[in-house]
Amino acid sequence: MRKKILIADDEPDIIELLRIFLESEQFELIEAHDGQAAWELIERHQVDLAVIDIMMPRMDGFQLIQQIRKACKMPIIILSARNEDVDKIKGLGIGADDYMTKPFNPLECVARIKAQLRRYYEFNDSGAGDADAVTSIGGLTLDHRACLLYKRGQPVALSATEYKLLKMFTDEPGRIFTKKQIFERVWGDTYIADDNTIMVQISRLRDKIEDNPRSPVYLKNIRGLGYRFAKREELDEQTK
Repeated sequence: MRKKILIADDEPDIIELLRIFLESEQFELIEAHDGQAAWELIERHQVDLAVIDIMMPRMDGFQLIQQIRKACKMPIIILSARNEDVDKIKGLGIGADDYMTKPFNPLECVARIKAQLRRYYEFNDSGAGDADAVTSIGGLTLDHRACLLYKRGQPVALSATEYKLLKMFTDEPGRIFTKKQIFERVWGDTYIADDNTIMVQISRLRDKIEDNPRSPVYLKNIRGLGYRFAKREELDEQTK
C-alpha cells in the first residue's frame, strides 16, 4: 500500500514541485491550501505523514499541528519561510518531528520524508511498549501508533475522528457513553445537542467495523441513553 502524504501550503508552486518528486517515488499525495482544509482531509483520510507550512489562512500551521496531535501520532514536517530559531523551537515543541526552511531542495525534502516514515513505521515495530501500542477485541485490532484498524488481519483506514471514537469505545468496552460524553471527549468541545454530527460519524465507523452495519454487533445504540461497545466476552460468545 502506497504511503499517503499530505502537503498543506498556500503556495501552489510548492505543492506542484513536491508532487513531481513524491509521485516519482510512488507516494500518494493529497493537498490543502489552508489549515482548515488540511484538517478536514486528515479527518477523512488515513494520512501517513504531513508536510505543513506555518503561514496559512483560516488555520495556521501551529494550530493545525496542535489539532493533529490531539488525534494522531503521525510524523509531521514543517516546511516554512520562517527561519527564526523561535519558530523552529515552537514548531518542534508542539509536536513537529522535523523543520525545513524555504527555499529548499526537494530531493532533501523527500529524503527527510522517507527518514521520518522509516523511523515511525519500521523502527517502531519492535521494542518496549508494544503491549500498549495496540488494542485487540473481537477480531478488531487498533494500532495506536499508526491510527490504523485491522479487521481480521486486513487493514482498514480510519479518519482521525473515527480513530478517536473507536479508541474511546474500546478502552472501556461495555460502558454506555452518552452523546454529551462522546462529543466532549472526541471533539473536545461543549456539547450543543448536535445529534447529527455524532450519528454521521457513528454510521461511518460502523460501515468499517461491522459485517452488517444495519445489525451491529460491536457498536450498539442504547435507546434513550447513548452508545455502547460490546464486551470481549460477549463478542467471544457470538463467535463460538
